[in-house]
Amino acid sequence: MSLMRWMYPLALAVLATTALPWVSLPDASWLELGFLHWVEPHAPSLLTLLASSGLAGLPKVSWGLGFWLLLMAVGWMLSLGLARLGAFRADPWVAACVLLISTLILLFVVYPVGLSLQAAWLDEQGAASWSAGWERMFSQRIWSLGCLSGPLHCGVAWNTLGMGLAVGLGTTLLGLALALLGERGSSGRQTWLGPLLRLVAVLPIITPPFVVGLGLILIFGRAGLVNQFLEWAFDLNPGRWFYGAFGLWLAQMFAFTPVAFLLLRGVVQGISPALEEASQTLGATRMQVFRTVTLPLLRSGLANAFLIGFIESMTDFGNPIVVGGSFAVLSTEVFFAIVGAQFDPGRASALAWLLTLFALGVFFLQNKWSGQGNYTTVGGKGDGGLVAPLPRSVRWTAWTLVLPWLLMTVLIYAFAFWGGFVKTWGRDYAFTLNHFLTAFRIESSPFGLAWVGTAWQSLWTTLKLSALAAPLSAILGLLMAWILSRQVFVGRRALEFGTMMAFAIPGTVLGVSYVVAFNVPPLELTGTGAVIVLCFLFRNLPVGVRAGTAALGQIDRSIEESSALLRASTPQTIRWVLLPLLRPAFMAALIYGFVRSMTTVSAVIFLVTAENDLATTYIIGRVGNGDYGVALAYCSVLMLIMLLAAWGIQALVGERELGRRELPH
Repeated sequence: MSLMRWMYPLALAVLATTALPWVSLPDASWLELGFLHWVEPHAPSLLTLLASSGLAGLPKVSWGLGFWLLLMAVGWMLSLGLARLGAFRADPWVAACVLLISTLILLFVVYPVGLSLQAAWLDEQGAASWSAGWERMFSQRIWSLGCLSGPLHCGVAWNTLGMGLAVGLGTTLLGLALALLGERGSSGRQTWLGPLLRLVAVLPIITPPFVVGLGLILIFGRAGLVNQFLEWAFDLNPGRWFYGAFGLWLAQMFAFTPVAFLLLRGVVQGISPALEEASQTLGATRMQVFRTVTLPLLRSGLANAFLIGFIESMTDFGNPIVVGGSFAVLSTEVFFAIVGAQFDPGRASALAWLLTLFALGVFFLQNKWSGQGNYTTVGGKGDGGLVAPLPRSVRWTAWTLVLPWLLMTVLIYAFAFWGGFVKTWGRDYAFTLNHFLTAFRIESSPFGLAWVGTAWQSLWTTLKLSALAAPLSAILGLLMAWILSRQVFVGRRALEFGTMMAFAIPGTVLGVSYVVAFNVPPLELTGTGAVIVLCFLFRNLPVGVRAGTAALGQIDRSIEESSALLRASTPQTIRWVLLPLLRPAFMAALIYGFVRSMTTVSAVIFLVTAENDLATTYIIGRVGNGDYGVALAYCSVLMLIMLLAAWGIQALVGERELGRRELPH
């Protein structure tokens, strides 16, 4: 069949969409639903819609349901045509997935971010100016090296880059220690430590980002427990030594290590014991096995964990604003450039450019470092081996790193939980439930239960939008990981970096970008819950992509080829063969997507409305009014909800079974 015959339905669809609006139809019919725009009875034509971006004399209209149905039909016909030409291994389903993902990335990441970034190259009058952009990006405040030659501070670019590298390395190392102890324990098997680590490790990612900083201030701040003890024991005056680079690094280590742990846990699980047993059979010691077999097989996962930790540190806003002190970073500089008295969107855009370029550089270095080897450990053959026990020195080193982190994490969240049950923190520690009643009071009325607490509306809205965004980001992230790992096509690297753009720029810039891009037709979404769901979806998408990429790097392609030889379609292979092997990655993406949607601040602070208020904006409002008790009480409720959600997700997704993996009981 020739390509032209494949394109006949597409031509008919375009002609129908162009011609039918001139036909007088009193009501929306099934034909309009299929080919037109379900906006009004007399829908505009396709030509009008495609020109609705502002051509002279043409009205701007919003894209409705019919347009998206038509776009999907056009995309499917284009996928059939590309597959017919031999692209994407002649698989129309793969072609359709690539087209769909590329369209979504262009529409909801590249387009809004591009609108925001172009402000860097505009002068004060709004005219294009390359010199204005270069002047903003290479100013003395950004690139100064004064800290090397005197008491002056270094530029925010060096501060951000150095902090990102330190946090990326630290979270990767600590996440690896947690994953090794949680999956291999003390004797090569999973023990009671695994469930305990999984419980404690998720605590920092199920709370609003500023809770970790507040908890550390209660311990190390000027009036914290450590300074009070030093003053009592050694008569040392309390100082502000905690605020700055050290305090920010410590806060981000506690906040972002769980992400590395969730990602690396699945990679550690996927290491085949047969390879380690073969090395031991040849006379290698436990340390030689760990150094020459285990660690090299973890290389891809370590690279992905470092990339996530680096970008998380660069784009973090909550911790720098709370404990950063005079240590300025790009994310806070962007925020003050947008909402401060100066209101300089050009400078904010220039700073966002630097963040994007930093992310691009680390992204390519990570690909170069991890892309030179083969990390396949999960094959089609049965695996009855036992994992090699950790060397004693590695085990004790891991315990030395993990124990302080565990104890401090429990202490931080004990303070945060306690703060919701006292009258006034710092003055009156008497027990009270008034803060919980203010936020979550329920009263009985003649019409049933009345949810009269001030926090109920924001809680229901947050739960609803997060529950919509989390599975979408997890599914789309794993699908993108499979396409990027298993398919070869022009623009694959560009598509992969496109997924990181929404993650690599500050949340405030992304929020402003969505307001600017989707405040007018054809995609008029500002003020709706849909724009918040989209922001959640594409903000959290890269974690699913990186987790899926690391997991797929361990799975032998022969498994998929065997499924194809048995006449399974591509969707069937993904559903019944790959997805069970990707359970740890899917669970990490699902948990991360849900809890980050529940606790994000900077990315949605410009998108919320009275009808779509969120939990974090409610908490920020209470903190701004000095009502810390209600804010901490709300944080406690959020922590409980997300712990239950994480447990439910783990129970629903289940564990991956790869051979025997542990000694019989």
